[in-house]
Amino acid sequence: MKLFDSHCHLDDKDYDPDLEAVIDRAREAGVNACMVVGTTTARSRKAARIAAEHDGIFASVGLHPHDAASGSDEVIDILRDLARSNPKVRAWGETGLDFNRMYSPQNDQEKWFARQIAEAAACDLSLIFHERDSRGRFLEILKSDLAPGQTGVVHCFSGNKKELTAYLDLGLYIGITGVITVKSRGEDLRQLVRHIPDDRLLVETDAPYLTPTPERNRYKRNEPAFVKTVFLKLADVRQQDPEVLAPIIWDNTCRLFKI
Repeated sequence: MKLFDSHCHLDDKDYDPDLEAVIDRAREAGVNACMVVGTTTARSRKAARIAAEHDGIFASVGLHPHDAASGSDEVIDILRDLARSNPKVRAWGETGLDFNRMYSPQNDQEKWFARQIAEAAACDLSLIFHERDSRGRFLEILKSDLAPGQTGVVHCFSGNKKELTAYLDLGLYIGITGVITVKSRGEDLRQLVRHIPDDRLLVETDAPYLTPTPERNRYKRNEPAFVKTVFLKLADVRQQDPEVLAPIIWDNTCRLFKI
């Protein structure tokens, strides 16, 4: 099986001491590719550098909603230049709305979310979306601002059936994390993944966060190798043969990111 961790943060400082070992463990686990997701200009630069230096590693550039208060035309210019100058940059994001912790004001989040949707379209890049407790605004902006044919993935999907249907109707992909392996927290997700078409599924770790079970009982830090656990649980919940589902999800990820 070939697996693609469609969302991880290998640019996180936690990986600085052993990044090469982390990548080696991923390959040993059958994780042949990873998307390192940018969240600020500095972290997008680092993600792009890591991708440029390693086979099978790709990067995205973006401004996370937590950091939207730092948004500016200069920030967008830097991200655009990164996207256009590095062929390993294959997506734009992580961008979206997060009204849970409100690290940035709502107006800033919405302004720079809409701006990044437009920039992604101009760069011909798919989007990596973050949504949490946006009370419908995330979908409103998607419906009004997505260009015809523009697509992306709802990273770490945690919504309800109505939201899932709306995302699928917009042509979006759905990213499944280690939450699916957690007994109580993952129950709703395990019910909903049965309703996602095969050709819209992606798997991800969000490493170093959201370590799946049983690894979370042994390791504090998540890493791309553990996406195999996410994938096997997903196949089990959907009652699909892993050998059949793996190439489908691989193809989905490569198609989305134009790899």
